[in-house]
Parts: sequence; C-alpha cells; structure tokens
Amino acid sequence: MGKKRKGEPNRMVRCDTLCHIINDRKLLLIKKSAGLFGGGKWNGLGGKIRASESPEQACTREVYEESGLKVSNLEYHGALTFWFENADEHIIVYVFSTKSFEGQIREGKEGVLRWIGFDEIPYEEMWEDDRYWLPMLLQGKKFEGEFQFNKEGNKLLNHKLESF
Repeated sequence: MGKKRKGEPNRMVRCDTLCHIINDRKLLLIKKSAGLFGGGKWNGLGGKIRASESPEQACTREVYEESGLKVSNLEYHGALTFWFENADEHIIVYVFSTKSFEGQIREGKEGVLRWIGFDEIPYEEMWEDDRYWLPMLLQGKKFEGEFQFNKEGNKLLNHKLESF
C-alpha cells in the first residue's frame, strides 16, 4: 500500500497538519462546512502547510484561523499518509495535540466548533480512519500510519498503523 508500482504515474504530495485541542477530557472538534474537503464530518483543526512554514507553524496558524485560539506546547504524535483511489496526490498529515491554548472560540466559514467529551466522540460522523489512531493520541502515544480510501473518501479500503 502506498508504494509506486511500475508504470504508475508520479503523484503529488500535499502536506497538512491536524491538531486536537484537549481540555478537561474534552476535544475541540470542527464539523466542516459543506463544500469543503471533509464537509459534514467532525475533525480536529488544521490544514495545508505553506511552503515557508514548519508543520508546527502551520498547525498554530490553521488553529487560529479556524477557531480564534492561540495554541502552544504542541505535542507531535506522528504522521499519517492518506491515499485516495485514482487521485493525483496523496496527503501526509502531521498530527499534534495540545492542552495549552488561549483566546475565545469564534466560528467562521470552516464549520461549527464544539467541545466533545472523550466518551462522546462521534466516530460515526468522522473520517473512518479516526477510530484507529485517535484513541492512541488520547493515550499520549506516538504513531505512524497509512490509510487508503475509495475515490469518494467515504470507504476505507486498507490501512496499516503502528504505535511507537
């Protein structure tokens, strides 16, 4: 999975960040607006890394843009690679968490923000891969994984995940 086969065209790589903000056994999740990548799904905050940014800088910027919160003391958990059938690119996501933030939550065009308890995480309304690695993040573990979806992104076809 994820390896280039003979005769397969080169694929572009997109690098993103994902941050789970934790407060009192609750996660700040965003339900992405319709029309956006992941629209209608609950997710952590984050987005694309700009050419001039480190993953940490991009994570901090994206969280602020999506929520109005300033985060610090980011804990790096690992990288996840996502493949979509027949796509010209795959996505590498650098996953972080933090318990350090300041500011007032403000919603924007990205979606609806909610604090959700660890025991109420809506896995059935999230990307299918989250149920595999998010519990590891909540336990403070480091991990690395690959997830292959169908071209619509609504069916996980294959995955591998390692904790270290």
